[in-house]
Amino acid sequence: MDPSCICDKEGLLVGIGNPLLDISALVDDALLQKYDMRPDDAIMAEEKHMPLYRELMEKYNAEFIAGGSVQNTLRVAQWILKKPNLCTYFGCVGKDDYARILKERAEAEGVTVRYQVTDEAPTGTCAVLVTGHHRSLCANLAAAQKFTPDHLEKEECRRSIETAKFFYASGFFVAVSPESIMRLATHAHENGHMFIMNISAPFVTQFYKEPLEKMLPYVDVLFGNESVKTNLTDIALKISAMPKLSSRKRVVVITQGKDPVILVEGDSVSLIPVSILSEEQIVDTNGAGDAFTGGFLSQMVLGKSYESCVKCGIYTASHVIQHSGCTVSGDSDFRET
Repeated sequence: MDPSCICDKEGLLVGIGNPLLDISALVDDALLQKYDMRPDDAIMAEEKHMPLYRELMEKYNAEFIAGGSVQNTLRVAQWILKKPNLCTYFGCVGKDDYARILKERAEAEGVTVRYQVTDEAPTGTCAVLVTGHHRSLCANLAAAQKFTPDHLEKEECRRSIETAKFFYASGFFVAVSPESIMRLATHAHENGHMFIMNISAPFVTQFYKEPLEKMLPYVDVLFGNESVKTNLTDIALKISAMPKLSSRKRVVVITQGKDPVILVEGDSVSLIPVSILSEEQIVDTNGAGDAFTGGFLSQMVLGKSYESCVKCGIYTASHVIQHSGCTVSGDSDFRET
């Protein structure tokens, strides 16, 4: 992709989420059972999970990988776009080395970081338990849950918000600061910009239904996945038809692993096939969803069709699952087909 085709203006895409340092390790099913977890779980840590993080570091060959769903997404978007500082990230970290690692990694990959820093908790971590092609996530938000809406009022943050044309929030962050998400959603609506959300995990719709319902009228593009196994196309069509504040048709995108991506634009449905990899090619599916969203958003920034957005998402997800964690290598070479 030719970087010259990208608008010269920096900071077009703003994301808000939970910055987490992933502690990733290959484990067996016994460890999942020990901590009452299942393959492909995505849960928040309870008291019973707290020993897990130290156990991964002491008993397993754990890797430290810069993570957090939205931060991953923006890093992947930057990899596709190639021009630095098109993406800006909001989240809260502690005053520690983990925060330094996260910041260095994100900035090295072209993301502008606007962290709120707290001394009330350490930087959040996420245990990534890899069993074969399954990965189970257990997030200890720690400092990430200390984010407060007043951070968005700081001068450098206000400038970033005023500059952006696209705003992205994860469902995970609804558990932290729904007020902050609503500020960005309202700003996007009032200025004719795009507001994008990701359901992220089943527990978000189970436990945070009320704030989600308040946000949905602002949502221009909504991402989901195959966690709900039945009638996905019908569900996507119903979500697309729900009340919306702007006149733009809501777009709903549902990924289904190796099965076609469901793309709904208003009442129009497309099924877009994914690239099938061999068992040998797949290293780690952790971060595939974040990578898909990063590829998709990169094309939104460029003004491409939603079908092209999906195809780029498939490209980035296919690349990332051939690596450990949500990481990329080499130069991106996505081409529209």
